[in-house]
Amino acid sequence: MSKATLRQATREALANTSVRSALTRFADSYVISREQVYQHKNFEELRREVARIKQETVEHLEELAAQFAREATRRGATVFRAATAAEAREYIARLARAKGIKTIVKSKSMASEEIHLNDYLKEKDLDVVETDLGEWIIQLARQRPSHMVMPAIHMSRNEVAEVFRREIKQAVEPEISSMVQLARRELRRKFLSSWMGISGANIAVAETGTIVMVTNEGNGRLTTTLPPVHVIIVGLEKLVPRFKDIVPILEVLPRSATGQHITSYVTMITGAVPAIDPEGKYHEQKELHIILMDNGRTRMAADPVFKEAMQCVRCAACLNVCPVYQQLGGVYGDVYTGVIGTLLTAFFTNPQKAQVLQNLCIDCGRCRDYCSGNINLPALIGELRRRTVESKGAGYAEKIIFDKILPRRRLFHRFLKTASRLQKPFVRAGKIRHLPLFLSGLTSGRTLPALADVPFRDLIATPPRPKKKNGRVALFSGCLIDFVYPGIGKAVAGVLAAMGFELVHPEDQTCCGFPAKQVGLMDNFAELARQNIAAFMDIDAEHILTACPTCAEALKFLYPEILAGDREWSQRAREMAQKVVDFSSFVYAKKKELIPQLAPFRHKVTYHDSCHLKRYLRVTMEPRQLLKDAGADLVEMSRPDVCCGFGGSFTLKFPELSNSILDRKLESLLETGAEILALDCPGCRLQIEGGLDCRNLPVKVMHTAEVLARCLASDGRVQ
Repeated sequence: MSKATLRQATREALANTSVRSALTRFADSYVISREQVYQHKNFEELRREVARIKQETVEHLEELAAQFAREATRRGATVFRAATAAEAREYIARLARAKGIKTIVKSKSMASEEIHLNDYLKEKDLDVVETDLGEWIIQLARQRPSHMVMPAIHMSRNEVAEVFRREIKQAVEPEISSMVQLARRELRRKFLSSWMGISGANIAVAETGTIVMVTNEGNGRLTTTLPPVHVIIVGLEKLVPRFKDIVPILEVLPRSATGQHITSYVTMITGAVPAIDPEGKYHEQKELHIILMDNGRTRMAADPVFKEAMQCVRCAACLNVCPVYQQLGGVYGDVYTGVIGTLLTAFFTNPQKAQVLQNLCIDCGRCRDYCSGNINLPALIGELRRRTVESKGAGYAEKIIFDKILPRRRLFHRFLKTASRLQKPFVRAGKIRHLPLFLSGLTSGRTLPALADVPFRDLIATPPRPKKKNGRVALFSGCLIDFVYPGIGKAVAGVLAAMGFELVHPEDQTCCGFPAKQVGLMDNFAELARQNIAAFMDIDAEHILTACPTCAEALKFLYPEILAGDREWSQRAREMAQKVVDFSSFVYAKKKELIPQLAPFRHKVTYHDSCHLKRYLRVTMEPRQLLKDAGADLVEMSRPDVCCGFGGSFTLKFPELSNSILDRKLESLLETGAEILALDCPGCRLQIEGGLDCRNLPVKVMHTAEVLARCLASDGRVQ
């Protein structure tokens, strides 16, 4: 798959409004249901325990695999260690051929999808029938699952009815209960005539040789009990050391997967059991075959970074909350979908495709907060990007920007000043509404702010003097505030002066480097980190303040991380990080100096949580309280913390997708009836303000600093 192919696939997926509607409706209800079922559970504690168990599995993978094989064999099972997908497929085909089996029933198994088992067995003239309702629908429709838990979530009831009409050759109304009855009738015939059942597994217990299956349909148990031959395909990552380790996984799996307290069926299989074959003959002990599959798992477990992905319990929560997946469905993935799917694809199925799919991650961090295995999914995507660039190289435009322009501060700033002059033919009333040729996608669905005639660094050459001196603060402005929104910088300076703080803006500061990190150019990111540390190193200031949460994340968390192995710069990065604070947190902590000076801001205001502020800096309450303290009538929008669709370079690569995510944000905003949208991120402002302007919607977007500055400068009215 090429980048161009992926872009085309995203456009086609966005054109399918019924799929997007189904996915977003489910996502909205899922978040509510999940919150309710975790009400009396400590999710953080549970997922830390799941992660601990899975980490133990990774550390002792071969030992646990051998123990499981021993214990399962001792209880009557035949265990086959499959190193590859081909070995797993061939084992099943040989077994069926040796037994003279022609019809096979299957319950839901992503491992079988991974090895493309159905297609292979069909080539061997075997009749394989999926018995999970969603999987059966997908099989009849000749599609592949678009979700790890709900394979047919992308299909409407009308589409399902049409598939049934075509394949079963009878009239079918698009009514769920009647379609379920039809499926039950058709599938029962298969269960009663099949000599082999194939299933997957959610957990494999090394201590006892037990297989655990978690399902919401009875077909799983019919598959594992009726046929006299049962084959289980289970990946090595499903191993756990002890029987008691089942408990925390069973606690998180249904809650995180579907928002249920518990699934309908939890099936535990320990050894072979009796069976009755399709001819009515009783078998004292059925044949139980367990395929313990590697197919890239030991390679993942041996990788010092990606071994963390082995903590996944396949709950698919990361898909359920991903704003990109909600727009694209199964296009975002291969066999496995979404963010975790991209990582599994890199090791299990198609490494080249994973290198392209990683571009779809918008880095909002929502998946990390919901992950049942406590996996830092965005960080793993970042590492995949780094390795992709390392192996394939950066694109021509990226090389120019990140090798030649960004690291050279003076050249970079001259470039932006030149661009501010060249933009004039496209600017009307401070906005860029249309761009030519290949840049036209950037103004599809939104306007862009013009580059400022005078950057903030020039405006702040003489910062406002505080009436009294409470301390000294250094300001890291970041590119957008410096060159696009100098008004935000002026507002920050005004608020700090009112609070009695002297402001210093080091001239040598440059881009925080996050854009380089986002595309996988970690050496360029490290170089920019060193430049900024050097710019602030000798500044006598108690705090380094920034009004951009992305910059704050870079300075506070990412600089110490990227420079950890650099003997010269590591300590400096940590020292700088200790001083870094975002604007709202700083003002909130010292607001007693400010609040008495504010004129009431008598407006109906709603607030948008930027991804980096909430999910990386963990700041949510502070800006809201400042707005209330300023007298604003604060109303919460639905989904305030869902990404606006900006994502930096993401919006350049996928403008239509970015715009589609923005539409969802604007829906939430307009439902509140607010006059003002407040936020703390200049990137989010660019995205949302541009969308509002393009749609002629009368909502003003303001940074929290601008709201406070307005209350200082006047009676709080907005012009």
